[in-house]
Formats: sequence, C-alpha cells, structure tokens
Amino acid sequence: MPGSPFNDEKLSDTQRATLYQKYGLDKPIIVQFFKYVVNIFRGDFGVSYNISKNTPISQLIKLRLPVSIKIGFQSVFIGAIIGLLLGIVAAIWHNSIWDRISTLISVLGVSIPSYVFALALSYQFGFKMRLFPMLYTDRQLFASTVLPSISLCMFTLASIARFTRTEMLESLNSDYMLLAESKGIYGFRLIYRHALRNTLIPIITVLAPLIVDLMTGSLVVEKIFSIPGVGSLLVTAIQSNDYSVVIALSFIYSAMYIGIMLAVDILYGIIDPRIRLSNGGKEQ
Repeated sequence: MPGSPFNDEKLSDTQRATLYQKYGLDKPIIVQFFKYVVNIFRGDFGVSYNISKNTPISQLIKLRLPVSIKIGFQSVFIGAIIGLLLGIVAAIWHNSIWDRISTLISVLGVSIPSYVFALALSYQFGFKMRLFPMLYTDRQLFASTVLPSISLCMFTLASIARFTRTEMLESLNSDYMLLAESKGIYGFRLIYRHALRNTLIPIITVLAPLIVDLMTGSLVVEKIFSIPGVGSLLVTAIQSNDYSVVIALSFIYSAMYIGIMLAVDILYGIIDPRIRLSNGGKEQ
C-alpha cells in the first residue's frame, strides 16, 4: 500500500528519516523481515506507530483479544447447539412443519447480514425493551455480550442447521441404520450413537473456519455495539498504515486458524475410529 506510518504533513524530511531510523524501517526489507521473525518467537511484536504511539503491540492485543474471543466463543456455542438441534429436528420430521420452520430459519440466517440482526436486536431489546445494554460497557460485562453474540451466531446457526439436516437425512436412509434397527436399536440411542455420530464429521469441517472468523471479531458488529475488539483494531491499523499492528494480528489469525484445524483433525479420529491411521500406515 502507498504511504507510510508517518504521513503527517507537519513532519520534515529530516524528522521522517529520524523516525525511520528509530524504528528500523530504513534497513533493507530482508533484514527487517528476519529481525521481525526472531522477535515474534520471543513474544515481541514491536510497538504501534500511530494508534497508540510506542505502546507495545502485545499490550494492545492483550486488552482487546479476550473480548473478541469471549463474544466469538458465545456465538459459536449458541449457533452450533441451536443449529444442530434444528437440523436434527428437520431431518427426523422430514417434510413436516418443523422441517419448513428450520429451513426458513436457515435461509434467513444465511441471507441476512449479521449487522442487520445487530441493528434489529439493538433497537428492540436495547432501545425499546431496555433488557440489554445497547453499547458495550465494563459495568455489565455479560449483558453487553448477549446481543452481539446472538447477532454473530445467526450465520453459524443457519449453516450448521442446513448441513446437519442434509447429512442426517443421508444417515437415516443408509443401510447401516436399517441394520441397527434390525438389531433392536430405536429412539434416542439410534439417533445419538449411529446417525448423529456419522453426521458430525462434515459439520465440524464447516464449523472450524467459522470459529476463527467469530473469535477474531466482526468489524461491523463491533462498531454497532462499540466493542473494543481486535476486528476494529485491525481496520484502524490498516487505515493508519500501522504496519506492526497489521502484521501482528495477521500472525495471530493464522496461528489460531492452524490451531483450530489441527484440533479438527484430532476430533476426526475421536468421532470416527475408521479415520485413525493404523501403526503400519496401511489403514486410514
């Protein structure tokens, strides 16, 4: 991107050169890169150039990341549980009124952006009914996260409900379900131990990237509820060319994504033993 962290017109060329030298930006790119990588593994992400001058970036992230993770975790939990239940109900009572209601909720959740839900919830439950704070406040930590969590969970809820319904229908109509029924397995045990277990693998695959997206913050929802999260920090850093903050947040996003996908691979083997590798590496 054009420009630099020091775009202030009041700065002279000499002052700007002094700042470049102070922060090591006058050195070749390859030198800056390797120095930055070494510092990252020491836990040093550098300092902010513009957002909070000379403040360690680790301190900025430490204050904001827990807020985004908390709201993101609540969103994932609510969306996954309700979406799973809706999908199961829609599959078990296929082509019934419950199936149509579940499908309608899924379509609305996928089609309507999260910020529309955020504005509607804020107006109805925050402004009119005054059940929850309209803006994030430290005095009401849990209550302040309810509306943002519900706003963010709708897309996850809809996606999980759709995939659960599709995969559950396939499982219910499969030959191994007929075999289980012929052995006298019915009701909750049949659904839980046989149908649901085989349904979870594609659901977890879909859920994994959504977890990272939600836990790293949603800019629009954070702006609506004035949440001091990392989503708004990233956009502010990009707008002000605060390179160190942008790179640090990108590194954290990447690390979280890799960690989540590793956890998903481990869960595959726990849910379905057929996926585990044998000692000889011949069976998968």
